[in-house]
Amino acid sequence: MTLKQIATFHSPFTSKFGIPRQSGVVPQLTGTIVFEPEYRSPDFIRGLEEFDYLWILWLFSANAPSRPGATVRPPLLGGNRSLGVFATRSPYRPNPVGLSSVRIVSICHDTPQGPVIQVSGADLMDGTPIVDIKPYLEYADSHQHIRSGFTDSHDWPVLKVVIPESIRSCHAPNFLKVVTQILSQDPRPHYHHDASRIYGMPYDGFDIRFQVDGDVLTVQEIERFSSINKS
Repeated sequence: MTLKQIATFHSPFTSKFGIPRQSGVVPQLTGTIVFEPEYRSPDFIRGLEEFDYLWILWLFSANAPSRPGATVRPPLLGGNRSLGVFATRSPYRPNPVGLSSVRIVSICHDTPQGPVIQVSGADLMDGTPIVDIKPYLEYADSHQHIRSGFTDSHDWPVLKVVIPESIRSCHAPNFLKVVTQILSQDPRPHYHHDASRIYGMPYDGFDIRFQVDGDVLTVQEIERFSSINKS
C-alpha cells in the first residue's frame, strides 16, 4: 500500500515543541492546507464550503525512525504507567499516521497555489504532509456521554500564564491571546520540573522564552528570530 501526499499543512510551529497535544485545544490557532499541484483543481473540494469541520489524516514526518513497541507511557500519566499503543494517541506507532479535527475558517479559490483552506484548532507542525481530508459529520462523528479511558480521571494541568506589561505592550492582543492559550497547556516535557530552567518555544517567527514555577508560567522574553541572530 502506498499513500500519496495530497497537501501540505502550514503552521506557526516550526518544531514539535509547544504544539497542542490534541486538535481543538487551542481554538484560535490557525493554519492552512495547500494542495499538491495534482490536486489543485477546484473539483476536488466542490461542496466543502457547506461544512464547518474537517478530519485531516496526516503523517508524523518529524519523528525519528524507530521500531514502535506494543506499549507507550502517556505523558498525561506522568510517564509512570504503560498502556497499549492502540489505547493511546502516541505519535510513535506502527504506521506514523495522525488524525485531527479542525474548523474551516475560509476557503480561498483564487490563489497562485489553487484552492487554499484556512483552518483553526490544528495540532500540526509546519510542513506536515497530509494524505487525506474528509468532512466532519455531526450525526456520525459526535458521541455524547462516552468513556474516554485514562483521560476521564486525569486532566491536563492548566497553567496560569503571566506576561509582563513590558512584553505585552510590544505585541498584538490576538497574538498574545493565542500564545497564552498555547502556554497554558504546559508545553514542557512531562518530566521537567525545574523552576529555574528557561525554556524556548519557536512560534510564528518568534522565540518565546519562559519559566514555570508550580502552576504559574512567566514569559521572560518574546523576540523575533531575526533580532536574535543579529545580536
